[in-house]
Amino acid sequence: MKNNVNFLAFVVALGGFLFGYDTAIISGTIGFVKTQFNLSTIMEGWYVSCALVGTILGVIIAGMVSDKYGRKNMLLVSSLFFALSAIGCTFSISFNTLVIYRLLGGIGVGVASMLSPLYISEIAPAKNRGRLVALYQLAITVGILCAYFMNAYLLALSTSDFMANTTGIVRKVYVTEIWRSMLGSETIPAILFLLLLLAIPKSPRWLASKGKLVKAKSIMQRFMSMEEADKNIKEVQTILSKDSAGIQSVLSGPFKLAMLIGISLAFLSQISGINAIIYYGPRILEEGGLKLGDALGGQVVIGVVNVLFTFVALWKIDDLGRKPLLTYGIIGIMVSLISVGILFFLDVKNPYLLMTFILLFIACFAFSFGPVLWVLLSEIYPLKIRGAAMSIATMTVWIGTTFVGQMTPWLLENLKPFGTFWFFACFMIPAIYLVIKVLPETKGKTLEEIENYWISKKN
Repeated sequence: MKNNVNFLAFVVALGGFLFGYDTAIISGTIGFVKTQFNLSTIMEGWYVSCALVGTILGVIIAGMVSDKYGRKNMLLVSSLFFALSAIGCTFSISFNTLVIYRLLGGIGVGVASMLSPLYISEIAPAKNRGRLVALYQLAITVGILCAYFMNAYLLALSTSDFMANTTGIVRKVYVTEIWRSMLGSETIPAILFLLLLLAIPKSPRWLASKGKLVKAKSIMQRFMSMEEADKNIKEVQTILSKDSAGIQSVLSGPFKLAMLIGISLAFLSQISGINAIIYYGPRILEEGGLKLGDALGGQVVIGVVNVLFTFVALWKIDDLGRKPLLTYGIIGIMVSLISVGILFFLDVKNPYLLMTFILLFIACFAFSFGPVLWVLLSEIYPLKIRGAAMSIATMTVWIGTTFVGQMTPWLLENLKPFGTFWFFACFMIPAIYLVIKVLPETKGKTLEEIENYWISKKN
């Protein structure tokens, strides 16, 4: 039973892998695309953030239809968007065409970013739900790392003797316009995601919300005891009978505080500056004294640290809980941002010292905001409209990411690197307050117990 639920979580977490891969693969293409299409600073930001606009659209679509048509069906749709985007970017004939296909890929990211952790939370037993949902974040970090390796590999391949005598489309994709092969490399994992999704069942809690209790119970019994499945089904029936989860309850009723917590943490996680490093890492590291080739290699190191410290969350999230990981992680993030800003302000040309503090930032994000946010967003909302409610909070993640993606070139140019990092650090102050003073601990509770907590708190 345990292996069954782990397999389901692994398959759905591949949506996180594609999310991370799509997010990071662009970092190696920015300079090449900017040069080929002669992009201004604003258009450079648009190239990065256009996919994020698509992501917001994807979240809206997923939120509108996943409660009606199911989590699995919408995940299948996301896999198709990933594949179409990768193929389309490879053969784009203009900058505008490239933007269109990046938008389509963004829609896939948006759908997967919301529904992958949501699906996992709805199949997971309460005792290890945090660990299983955190697999999604681990998959994101692995996707980011694989994208960094792929960028470095393709860059080296483009100048190798093997490619020296190539001609035609091969030379165009792998040498003269190498960004095409970088963006196109996402095709294989996208198709794998599609095929594996066909083998998983529909979410049992979604089925229960549609009155299909017998089928829901039979699916639950695949990965938990009969007694636990009975308990979960009875709790679901009780929750559904209360009629407490209309959309108005999320905006003004007993779940208003849960909504505010989710939205606030979602935005603050992105305004920490994580995506400034993911998207613009090579540029930032170059300004700190590294050459482009070394800077891309430095991003591989960032990716490795990101993966390793996500394991800390997998290890401790169901033991320590959500609040301690967030508290210590956000404090570490703020210290790192301030320190990097000081190095740039004092013009300390020591790339290794700069990398040390950037890696500290990545490590702290990887065991806190990275995994814990998705765990919280997948578990704090009511069953009847969990998809719609989570889409609102997830959309805030992508609004914050879009803001950072679009504005980072402007911030680096006008506030300089030191001002940019201090700007991000300021937003960690309200994040620390929110986690310590407002956020409840949810470890070890079933989704229905968490829902009842909000109802009882309001009453």
